[in-house]
Amino acid sequence: MTPASQLDYATSPPTAAPAPAHPLKLATWNMEWLMAEDGPLTATAPPDRPHRTAADFEKLAAYAQHLDADIIGLQEVDAATTAERLFPASTYQIFMTDDALLQHPALAIRKPLRAHKNPDLVELDVAPATAAHQLRRGLDVTVEAGTTPLRMLVLHLKTGCWDNPVSDKQHNCPILLQQFGVLQNWISARTAAHEAFVIMGDFNRRMTVYDPFFLLLNHAAPLSLTTAGWASPCENGSYFIDHILLGGGAQSWLQPHSLRVMTYRPDSQPATLSDHCAVSVRLSPQAPLPSAARTPTTPTTGSQP
Repeated sequence: MTPASQLDYATSPPTAAPAPAHPLKLATWNMEWLMAEDGPLTATAPPDRPHRTAADFEKLAAYAQHLDADIIGLQEVDAATTAERLFPASTYQIFMTDDALLQHPALAIRKPLRAHKNPDLVELDVAPATAAHQLRRGLDVTVEAGTTPLRMLVLHLKTGCWDNPVSDKQHNCPILLQQFGVLQNWISARTAAHEAFVIMGDFNRRMTVYDPFFLLLNHAAPLSLTTAGWASPCENGSYFIDHILLGGGAQSWLQPHSLRVMTYRPDSQPATLSDHCAVSVRLSPQAPLPSAARTPTTPTTGSQP
């Protein structure tokens, strides 16, 4: 288990501190079928998905406020308007992939940080065109971090091949291996362009620095696996499948010992929140960054964490 000193428990009161001029807090959070109950495609979702009430959305919004991150990679979101119920448009800009699936990777970026969307990494959808279900694309966004752009890829990879060997022909491992090959190419392109970059999201893989799948990526370019050496306290303890990888100049920006996991209070009914916890780190880019406007949070009762 990760020691308590390394965790950002949502049971602790939120604190309001002046925002440093440069550091950025990055997080990744799988929202588990975050969708509007009256959405146009809601009827096509699995019946056993979380059916959230307005109160559930308020709880999630309170956790998002407590997370207080500058850049948040999201998974399993149906629409930007749904994400804005947690990350309001007055504070965050929402980016999302353009595919026609019900679940999307998304990115919430705190204003006034500037960013622009690059073409989706469509190659991550390695499913044949005739397949019953297509796979999720990667969301590729560049954050204008002063004079040092930060290229960000948010993803949600194929599930099933949690810790099986590369040679495994079952458990969707061949599909995941194809997706890792796509990531290798993306990393090589970023390295050739001398870009600082981040890859974060739900890898559906219990990666360590010795994992053969991670080594495939590390062969393309040196990477920092920020979750390496730790177990997650989420859902009473588990191995990380949600990861934040740093490459290029971003490797040297990582603040030591900044890895945090935001857990849920036991009385928050996690079944209607998410089966994943937000994972975050802090970066200190070397170039000047625009100060991200922050609204101080104050602990309250009820649906607040």
